Formats: sequence, structure tokens, C-alpha cells
Amino acid sequence: METLANLESFVRSAENGGFSAAARQLGLTPAAVSRNVAMLERNLGVRLFQRSTRKLTLTEAGERFLETVRGHLRGLQSAIADVSRDDEEPAGVLKVSMALTFGMDYLLPLLPEFLARYPNIRIDWDFENRQVDLISEGFDAAIGGGIELAPGVVSRPLAPAHIIAVASPAYLAGKDLPTDPSELLKFTGIGMRSVRTGRIRNWTMRNVAGQEMAAQTTDTLVMNDPEAMCRSALLGLGVALVAVPHASPHLESGRLVRVLPKWYADAGPISLYYATRTMLPAKTRVFVEHVVEAFKKQRLAQRFAGSLG
Repeated sequence: METLANLESFVRSAENGGFSAAARQLGLTPAAVSRNVAMLERNLGVRLFQRSTRKLTLTEAGERFLETVRGHLRGLQSAIADVSRDDEEPAGVLKVSMALTFGMDYLLPLLPEFLARYPNIRIDWDFENRQVDLISEGFDAAIGGGIELAPGVVSRPLAPAHIIAVASPAYLAGKDLPTDPSELLKFTGIGMRSVRTGRIRNWTMRNVAGQEMAAQTTDTLVMNDPEAMCRSALLGLGVALVAVPHASPHLESGRLVRVLPKWYADAGPISLYYATRTMLPAKTRVFVEHVVEAFKKQRLAQRFAGSLG
């Protein structure tokens, strides 16, 4: 009878294309994963992987075995998790990635209550405006928008990432306000360069009536960080197209105003990303639940909706 460790090592190695990535996901060493797979192959009397110095590929027998065993493995993990979940005390290092300003404004304030509930969890958070590889970089979770889903990762939407046009009252003083996005060409634009692609972002805006129109801007200033764009707008340097969460504190204080209050662009959801493993570590599971609960309690999905303007 094969052990669960051998089967899980095989499935994770197949899904991630290597022993090292599987080891990071399972919390083992690559050598341990390799030994588990070798033991499974020896017990079955068949080679499941073709090994080379650069990559790991399934044999024909390995592909058939993966299709057969994967669903059963998830069922076993789920059964084990259901039995043990109530008795498992969340503990360990919780490594999470998020953008600096968004994390400081909306995630960091959740920590006092979270750590009071789960005192055995230690926090290791990275504040970076980039997409991380959860599995290869060893993160338990990541929070952000527009992240491409890698194999073995799922997303849980938290709120919309709506893009709105904002400027300072001083910059707009004495100017004729635009009536639609095409008229943004008349203003100095503060553009956003994608950290991932290096390209300047272009937006199609829509209004509550369902009309759509390209936002025509002259990007005199280009930044690769939304907070820098907001700071530039606060200095009266032009009109910035930024996500509501970044603009919201400045809108509430009156230091920025919406230039086209009935128009917004949809950049997709702000999501919480984590591994698809059915048996999530308790520390990750309670973190996901805590964040989802807090976003609902604070009605952040509604507050981040540019369409409400």
C-alpha cells in the first residue's frame, strides 16, 4: 500500500514540473520528494518520470497514473482535513506578498485582531508592487490585481479594481472640466507604466449607462507606482488614472477630486491568491477567512466601486 506522502510527492512534482517546486509546496526538501517518487516507482515497478538536468517530464505511464490518482488524492486530503481541522492550532510563519500602499492602508490594520486570535502565527510580509510566484518563492498567499494564475494557484476575488480620473482642486481651478474621457487630452496626464510588461497602461472607461469610450490622455508624466501617481496629482501636476483604493483617502480628505465622476475603467478584481491544495495549512486557511471577513465587514467591495460615483 502506497503512503500518502509518496502519492502527494508524485502529484505535486507532476503539476509543478520539478521536485524543487513540489518540495516548496509540500514543506519538504527536494531530496525527500525525489526519494518519495523513487520509492513509488520502485513499488509500482514502472518509471513515472523522464529525468534530465533541466526538466522533469511524465512518461506515458506517468500521465495515465496522474489522471487516475489525482482526484482520489484530493478526496483523501479533504477527508483528513475535515477530521483534523478543528483540532489543528494555526501556527508557523505566514509569508504574504502585497503592494506597499494597499497593504499598509487595508491589510496591516487587520493584524492586531488576527494575531490576538492566532498568537502562534508569525508574520513575514513582503510589500512589493510586483507579481510573485507563490510556489517557487515560497509564499503562502498574495493579494493584488491582474495576477496571472500559475498551475497550482487559485484566486478569491475581494473587491473590484476600478480606475478613476483624479486631480487636485488647485490644478482644475479655472479649467473647463471634461464631459467624457476623450476630453482628457486637454489636460496634463499622469500615466501608469506596468511593472510586469513595461508598457504604459491604456484604459477604456464606461459609465453607469453602459457607454464605453477610450480615455484619451497625453502622458507628460509616467510612473510605475499608483501611490507616486497620486502624490503627483496632489502636487497639482495633472490628471491621474488610478485605482479607487489608492485615491480613496485623498478623495475623502478633499485633496483630490474625481474629474469624470460618472466614468470608470474596470481593471478586474483585487484578489487573494493561494495554493490549490485541498488541505491548506491552518495558518493560510485562517488568514484567508480573516481577510474575506474583514473586507465584507468594512464593505470594501462597495467602497472601491468606481461606478458608485
